[in-house]
Amino acid sequence: MKELTVSQLFNVENKLFAPLFDGAQYPFEVLSKIGDFIKSLGSTLNKDIYEEKGENIWIAKTAKVAPSASITGPCIIGENTEVRHCAFIRGNALIGNDCVVGNSTELKNVVLIGKVQVPHYNYVGDSVLGYGSHMGAGSITSNVKSDKTLVTVKVGNEKIETGLKKFGAILGDYVEVGCGSVLNPGTVIGSHSNIYPLSSVRGFVPQNSIYKKAGEVVEKRHDS
Repeated sequence: MKELTVSQLFNVENKLFAPLFDGAQYPFEVLSKIGDFIKSLGSTLNKDIYEEKGENIWIAKTAKVAPSASITGPCIIGENTEVRHCAFIRGNALIGNDCVVGNSTELKNVVLIGKVQVPHYNYVGDSVLGYGSHMGAGSITSNVKSDKTLVTVKVGNEKIETGLKKFGAILGDYVEVGCGSVLNPGTVIGSHSNIYPLSSVRGFVPQNSIYKKAGEVVEKRHDS
């Protein structure tokens, strides 16, 4: 399913952590590799740009991290990124440049490719968020099914077996998620798509779409 592939969802070229995606067809394939990748990458980072701040924690010198933030490694926080009051970073967090991790936001086993904003009371677990993506206040990823079975990604009447018990969501580049939305396990949203506030989303949302509610997804209009 081409729409779900790494190359269709994001541009990771020339990014510091692009090698994480080498050999991966679908983005969820990297979720089990994030921690080890951070450990191997961290020791190679330019010491003029990054400081080692704890066990397997590397933070860019230009990043702004609130004293009240809690950060557990493995973790890399990129240049010009802001980590705000009481953010909770639980480990295996690969956070790119120019991101915002906001007040009381919790991250666990995630990749934020760059210029990602999760600024207000968000939970993001076992997920990959593409460049320029934004999650509105209170929107979260749900990363475990209620019956604890393995997560599948549904595209129409087809399913992709992920083999994962924990898998939240994949957001393509420049996705906008409205306030208070829940992205159910195995949600994949194509690039440049918008999710209405207070939505419950599952399965695949095509790129350049507006998700209004289940069964009502329309293509964006590009008026001249």
